[in-house]
Amino acid sequence: MLIEFSVGNYRSFKEQVTFSMVAANLVAQDKKLDENNVFEVDNDLKLLKSGAIYGANASGKSNLAKALSFMKWFMVNSSKETQSTEKIGVERFQLSTETEAKPSFFEIVFLMNDKKYRYGFEATRDKVVSEWLFYVSKSRKTRLFERKLDDISVSKTYKADGIQERTRHNALFLSVSAQFNVKIAEKILDWLTNSINVVSGLDDIGKGYTVSCLINNEKKDEILQLLKKLDLGFGDIKVEQVEVTVDSLPSELPNEIKNFILKNGEIKATSIQTLHPKFDSKENIISTELFDLEAQESEGTQKVFALAGPLVDTLKNGKVIIIDEFDARIHPFISRAIVELFNSNETNPSNAQLIFMTHDTNLLSNQLFRRDQIWFTEKNRYGATDLYSLAEYNVPDDVSFKSDYIKGRYGAIPYIGNLNDLIDSDV
Repeated sequence: MLIEFSVGNYRSFKEQVTFSMVAANLVAQDKKLDENNVFEVDNDLKLLKSGAIYGANASGKSNLAKALSFMKWFMVNSSKETQSTEKIGVERFQLSTETEAKPSFFEIVFLMNDKKYRYGFEATRDKVVSEWLFYVSKSRKTRLFERKLDDISVSKTYKADGIQERTRHNALFLSVSAQFNVKIAEKILDWLTNSINVVSGLDDIGKGYTVSCLINNEKKDEILQLLKKLDLGFGDIKVEQVEVTVDSLPSELPNEIKNFILKNGEIKATSIQTLHPKFDSKENIISTELFDLEAQESEGTQKVFALAGPLVDTLKNGKVIIIDEFDARIHPFISRAIVELFNSNETNPSNAQLIFMTHDTNLLSNQLFRRDQIWFTEKNRYGATDLYSLAEYNVPDDVSFKSDYIKGRYGAIPYIGNLNDLIDSDV
């Protein structure tokens, strides 16, 4: 389970922002929301099942998803997919002379096998400046390792003596440890790889996973049931893999594609078709028609199809999914239905977590969210992102979150100038 994620620009934490899934101690909340939207880890920790992040365009919402996606990639791959001369893919904050040369800060707090861990690092484009991993129990915080540049201090529990010398300046010690079979590191990276999924609502990245589930009959029934209940207009899906040979390709295709197939042997192309009922003049169903998903279905239908596999997998296995541009291309009713899947003890018994970035104000409802589930991003006067929760506001239970947000009472909206003189009417 994800507890917190922090990202910043330098160690003073002046520009650090933290997103938290820890349930706040709210007074006079709707009991139904508390029962469904919150789950108890232990007597001291309650977590939220979903979180929504609102903000104007260019306020930094997507950067949170990108930062977590980079952190995940760097943790898993820095020891094996980078060379000593390569730059680290951090993006420094360029709008301040104080921070442009400072390291970027990343930290994640999570639950793995009922244990709480805190892991983080600071890095510039050239090197890892610091790195740390702690196991956090109820009574104390235990250091597993801590790094300052090339000086890495390791506890006996971590069992990684001798690996310090094998760690490059631009690689994470955690990643290198996993390469050398340190069990704790292996478990953390396995958890990170399999339990946190970051996707963009503008790209159908999850389509491949949905297709593989349907082909291999994994979660197929649940995926089809989800797609049908979201009222996309079709009754079934037909997925086939067709072997492609050079002889089956159109003659006008470039030779490099044909040579690739000749060199690598047969490849498989995937055909995805939706089944629609066909009616006669008396409105009786007489047959079905096959529609090609990419050529004949809407962009919204394609997005929901791409999300269906990851959503079902997340719900069934108690994972975490982060979706940027959640509302892009899909109807607000579908967005709400997906949120309700997570905010439900019945459809989310494994306490999976959904975090999404959106502009959809229809979801800003006290009937759907607790105040601590709603977050806002806003650029300050210096161009840096502020991240804050609605729980910080003293808001009555019966207030309209949507109305107050649109009125600007929480900030995080664009302040648009006078456009009356934009077009010269005399031209």
